[in-house]
Amino acid sequence: MRDAPLALYRSPPQGRAGLVVTGFGKQHVTARIVDRRLPTHAAVFVEKGRGLLNTAKGGPQEIVGPCLFWLLADTPHGYGPLPGESWEERWALFTGTFVSDLMRMRLITETAPLVPIGNPRRMQQLFATLHSDFAEDSPLGLAAAAATLHQIVVEAARQATSPTATASDPEIEDAIDRLQRRAFEAVDLNAFARDLGVSPATLRRRFTAATGLPPKAFQLRLRIDHAKQLLTTTDLAIEAISTAVGIEDAFYFSRLFQHREQCSPSEFRRRHRRQ
Repeated sequence: MRDAPLALYRSPPQGRAGLVVTGFGKQHVTARIVDRRLPTHAAVFVEKGRGLLNTAKGGPQEIVGPCLFWLLADTPHGYGPLPGESWEERWALFTGTFVSDLMRMRLITETAPLVPIGNPRRMQQLFATLHSDFAEDSPLGLAAAAATLHQIVVEAARQATSPTATASDPEIEDAIDRLQRRAFEAVDLNAFARDLGVSPATLRRRFTAATGLPPKAFQLRLRIDHAKQLLTTTDLAIEAISTAVGIEDAFYFSRLFQHREQCSPSEFRRRHRRQ
């Protein structure tokens, strides 16, 4: 089932700020945007799909996912999938005086706004972290979101300059896909490693290199992220959500959630439920 669209916005602080995230979202896109200007800068991450991007200084460019592109404030642009096609995108809005420094260092380039992504897993991880940081809606959360956005800028620049060095490992990508499909099941990681033809230690090392997390922690992140989606989009009881994400003990689920999100599941629902 396709995730519901998400859009979160925060007002920028008064006065000058170096780097501030003001919006985050994800959505299923079927239509093109034509001749639009944004009041802030934007990063758009397309995991797969084909389309066209047209910016004032970059001109028309073909989009082939996975890729990321930059949209600069008050600059005419248009983009979207090819006719009859669609894609899933995640986006972030940002502003601040530090953006001019990023452009001066050519980490963001007006004439080359489109960046092919050789390792989408790393970018997926960063956008997931950005979502968690930004959703917190506290000074600490917004500071963390700005730091994560900076990592996205650096990672995009790294992948633009060294695509082969950042390319994903096909074998470990298969392991990641398998674990994602079984995210809400009890998984014996020793048996899982044997099925892949590697030792548990090798699986842990290569999995951590690809995702930044060992397999168990990766699985837990998937469970908690899905729980957050259910908390904000359904009226399911906490016990039902715990079961839905593969944790039979609702008290244990609440402890895990509290440790990871610094709030209880009920408090997260109150903070982020969209009416």
